[in-house]
Amino acid sequence: MNVIYLMGQLAQQGGTGAQSQGRGSASMIIMMVALFAVMYFVMIRPQKKKQKEEQSMRDSIQVGDEITTIGGIMGRVVTVKEDSLIIETGADRNKMKITRWAVSTNNTAAEKAEAERQAAKEAAEAEKKSKMDAAIEEGKAHRKKTKKNKDDTFDQ
Repeated sequence: MNVIYLMGQLAQQGGTGAQSQGRGSASMIIMMVALFAVMYFVMIRPQKKKQKEEQSMRDSIQVGDEITTIGGIMGRVVTVKEDSLIIETGADRNKMKITRWAVSTNNTAAEKAEAERQAAKEAAEAEKKSKMDAAIEEGKAHRKKTKKNKDDTFDQ
């Protein structure tokens, strides 16, 4: 808020007439709009994006998924209803009914995503290794060819 106050003071010091007052208020409005735009892109937009991802995760829960609730309860989904889930917890298979909004993470989906990331990483490393091997072989072939050309030149 101090920045806005200082900007307002600087705008008012620009002149003493009614025209400078108009410019001061216009610059103050521009500063407020700029401040709101920065707040939107830094705070509001990322939060909405996170909420959208969480909702899509909750909507994609299927029977058999391992989930963790916001209370820390871990269990396997047994039944999926419109706004609630029934999960099994523990070795003695206690069943609990919870609402969808109480799901914190879908561990099965997280494991699948991690496995896909790991597979993509391994594929990229394999691709890189094959390119390196091809470059090494190409370099060896080039050196042999160059050495043979030098030997032919000395023989003549």
